[in-house]
Amino acid sequence: MKRRVVVLFGGRSAEHEVSVLSARSVLEALDLERYEAIPVGVTKRGRWVLLPGGPPVVQESAAQGLPGVAEESEGEVALDQRPGSHALVSLDGSRTEIDVVFPVMHGPNGEDGSIQGFLEMAGVPYVGSGVLGSAVGMDKAVQKVLFAAAGIPVVPHEVVHEREWEEDPEAVEARAGHLGYPLFAKPAALGSSVGITKVTDAAGLRGALEETFRYGRKAVLERSVEGARELEVAVLGNDEPVASVAGEVVPRGHDFYDYEAKYLDEHGAELIVPAEVPPETLEEIRRLAVAAFRAIDGAGMARVDFFLAREGRPFLNEVNTIPGFTKISMYPKLWEASGVPYPALVDRLIELAIERHEVERKKGSGV
Repeated sequence: MKRRVVVLFGGRSAEHEVSVLSARSVLEALDLERYEAIPVGVTKRGRWVLLPGGPPVVQESAAQGLPGVAEESEGEVALDQRPGSHALVSLDGSRTEIDVVFPVMHGPNGEDGSIQGFLEMAGVPYVGSGVLGSAVGMDKAVQKVLFAAAGIPVVPHEVVHEREWEEDPEAVEARAGHLGYPLFAKPAALGSSVGITKVTDAAGLRGALEETFRYGRKAVLERSVEGARELEVAVLGNDEPVASVAGEVVPRGHDFYDYEAKYLDEHGAELIVPAEVPPETLEEIRRLAVAAFRAIDGAGMARVDFFLAREGRPFLNEVNTIPGFTKISMYPKLWEASGVPYPALVDRLIELAIERHEVERKKGSGV
C-alpha cells in the first residue's frame, strides 16, 4: 500500500511564505507510485487546512508577493490526539488516515520543537529532529554554548535579552564595542535571515536591536568575519549521520546573504556547488558538520553553515534542522552534487523518520 505522507507547511512564523515554497518542491518530488501526498497548510492564525489540490496560489496579501496559506481556505482539519490513531479529523467528523508527517515549517511554532512535541504526543512519525534537537537548532544562542563545549570553533558573540537593552543600553553598547564593528544583530530564534542587520558602527546598534526585538526577546550580536567565505554542508541520517560536499554562497549586490538575496532577488547570490576548497579543508568542515549535528541531538537532516576565514580557519555559524527545501535551495543541491537526487533524498528522509519512530516506540514500550 502507498504510504500516506502529510506535507505540513505554512505556520505562524515570519518564514510562512518560504515554507510554502519549500512544500511545493517536496510535494512535486514525492513518487506518486509509492506515496499518497496529503498537503496540509497552516494559516498565520494557526488553522490547519487540508488542501487536496496542493499549496494555494499566491495571495495578494502575502508578504513580498510570495505564496501563503489563505485564511479563508476551506477544509479545516485537526490531528487526532489519541496516541496511535494516526489520522486527521475534519469538522464533519470524517477521517484521513496518515502514516508519516513531513514538516516543512520554518521558524518558531514549526522548527523549534513545538510541532515536533505535538506529533510526539500523538505518536505520529515525522521527518527531522526531535523536540530537543529542533529546539536547540532554532536557538542560535544555545547552539553556540553546545558547540563551544564540543570544541567546535564559533565566532565571538554576545547574547542580549530585550530587558537588558531596555534597562541598561549603555552596558549592551559596551559589550558590542568589545566585539568590535562591523557586527551582525540577529534574532536568536528565527531563520531565513529575517530580522538580521549588519551594523557598521555604534550609531547603528540601536536601530538594529529594535529590528531584531520585533521577532523575539533574545538577540545575538556576532562579530563579522570580514572577508570570510560562506560555506554550507548538508547532513543526513540518524545514529550514523553523513555529510555532503560543501557549497559556497556568494552574495551579489548585497552586503550579506539576506532575505531579499535568498528569496526575492533572483540574482542576489550565486550558489557554487561544490565549493572550491582544499581537500583537507573540506574534510574538516564535514567533520565539524557531523559533530555539530550530534551536539544538538539532530536527526534526519540539517544544513550546517560555516564561515571560512581568510587564513583558512572554519567557524561554525549555525545549524538549521529544517533547511529550505525548494529545488534551488542549498540543502537539496548539496545532496544532488553528492549523488543523491531530490526524489531519492525525500525517500530517504521518510525512511529515516519511520526508522527513528519504530526504535523509540520499542524503547518506550519495552518491546
